[in-house]
Amino acid sequence: MSSFPVEVTPEAADQLRRMKERKGGPDSFVRIGVKGGGCSGLEYVMRLDEKPLPIDLVLELEGLRVVCDGKSAKFLVGSKLVWTGNLIGGGFSFENPNADRSCGCGTSFTPKPSP
Repeated sequence: MSSFPVEVTPEAADQLRRMKERKGGPDSFVRIGVKGGGCSGLEYVMRLDEKPLPIDLVLELEGLRVVCDGKSAKFLVGSKLVWTGNLIGGGFSFENPNADRSCGCGTSFTPKPSP
């Protein structure tokens, strides 16, 4: 996979920059991915990190670096990271075409079965 698996909307990128400015160090970047868990099987992960991995895919967005490990990428390819400023239920969310179903809170999903 040569391209970054997730599209980051401009609104989400702005919020990620704010998060990095408030809580991150000079070498920090945003890590997104998935891990086993949550109420639907896989749980979305998003955090600040400072330790790149050899399997990381990197997206540079006007001074913001976003990385995703290669293992997570297969579950996120074609996804979009969005920010909604809604008072209720607002924040970051993934629009993931690889999700067969998602939990009510939107933090975990069940991947579609492999063909």
